[in-house]
Amino acid sequence: MTKVNVDAVFAGGGVKAFAFVGAVEAAEERKLSFTRIAGTSAGAIIAALLMAGYTSKELYRLLDQLDVVKMKDERMSFLPLPVAKWINLYFRLGLYKGDQLEAWLQDVLAAKGIRRFADLPSGSLRVIVSDITQGRMVVLPDDLPKYKYDPGAFSVAKAIRMSCSIPYFFEPVKLNDRSTKKKTFYMVDGGLLSNFPMWLFKDGSQGGWRRPVIGFQLAPRLDERPPAVINNAVDMYKALFETVTSAHDVRYISEKHAKNVVFIPVEDIKSTDFSLTNEEKRHMIQLGREKTTAFLSTWTP
Repeated sequence: MTKVNVDAVFAGGGVKAFAFVGAVEAAEERKLSFTRIAGTSAGAIIAALLMAGYTSKELYRLLDQLDVVKMKDERMSFLPLPVAKWINLYFRLGLYKGDQLEAWLQDVLAAKGIRRFADLPSGSLRVIVSDITQGRMVVLPDDLPKYKYDPGAFSVAKAIRMSCSIPYFFEPVKLNDRSTKKKTFYMVDGGLLSNFPMWLFKDGSQGGWRRPVIGFQLAPRLDERPPAVINNAVDMYKALFETVTSAHDVRYISEKHAKNVVFIPVEDIKSTDFSLTNEEKRHMIQLGREKTTAFLSTWTP
């Protein structure tokens, strides 16, 4: 089977991203080679690990051994737990620091010789982040010069941590303006503004794709998604959040583009369920493998 070079996009979805391991395995079996990869939140983790050179088997071992509970790194406090959590949420803007996630990313990327964006092929990895200070979407490393940072020297692990900083769950990452050192920008989960950046590899000058693009989405097809049921204020908040995080991408993913998207409907598992069992992890991996295999059986570049 001849190798096929493609670009890929991995959506955000928190712990549901275990399904991507199976998806990557199916892609490898079809001899797909990822030239450029973009990702948001957990999708950015998978994107970075793939560009670092991890195979599906290595990803499986890496994530299967990962203790996701350790990622919930609370700040030490002598106050009662409920009070401490409220203080962290109010003053630190998040329940957990996110340091453990970044440290883990640094270790696994360094194992493949990747620390800075300069260690990767130019333009091969794009990470979506939300700058809530200025209210705009940020593409890393492309937009780093706007903050007076050298794109090549910037930490890949730091960029991914920014993209994974789920509001109120993880503390925002503070990025200081290096020109004045007086401005601080708060960076959070890229999924707020684009959870599935299929648009990113569009060639603006030609209006087409440089090479085939495949997207991996942790949700059902657009026409299979059930409408939101709103009975109270909590339901309304959930519906509002889902609308905010998906509206930009839903508008872009028309039926024309949907033919290039693998929809992996991971249900009954919350994105922030860090108490996953091994059985749940393996179920998601198998689901990703099955859905991607079925998709590739009819997909043509």
